[in-house]
This record gives sequence, structure tokens and C-alpha cells, in this order.
Amino acid sequence: MAIMEICLIPIGTKETSVSKYVASASKILDKEGIKHELNPMGTVIQADPDKCFEIARKMQEEVFDAGSDRVYTVIKMDDRRDKDHDMDYKVKSVKSKL
Repeated sequence: MAIMEICLIPIGTKETSVSKYVASASKILDKEGIKHELNPMGTVIQADPDKCFEIARKMQEEVFDAGSDRVYTVIKMDDRRDKDHDMDYKVKSVKSKL
């Protein structure tokens, strides 16, 4: 199971707010039934690595469809294979050490 953070930045829009683009892209995750968590700087997704990349592409296209002429996409992925983990495990692990 991979954990991916994606940040989609619409460029060339007539407004400074990006919330409508983020909301539009987030609907893809709900539609696909992908576990995810929105944060102030992006969205964290938990899925098979191939599915993560497939979803990233769909989300990017959704931002174009919402009216952006250009999309800058930042992706970070943690694909750990030595043991099972998920988004919640990673957060709990850090909090247990505080």
C-alpha cells in the first residue's frame, strides 16, 4: 500500500482562490472510493502505487476541465514494502513518541 501526497496548482486562472479546483479534483477520490485526507497544502491518498498514479492523472485532468489552462502538480510518494502501514499508522507512530 502506498501513501501519496498530491498538490495540484491551477495556473492561468482569473482568480487567486483555488478551492473550486481542489474540490473538483477531490470529487474524483470520492467517486473512486479512494481513502484520502485533505490538508491545507494538498491531499494524501492511500492506494496501490499504480492506482495512485492513475488517480493523480484523473485529478489533474479534472483541474483542466474546471477551467485551468495550466496545472502544476507536485507528488510525493511513500511506497514501503517491508511491512504494512497506512496513513493512520504513520501519524500514530510519531504521536506515540511525543
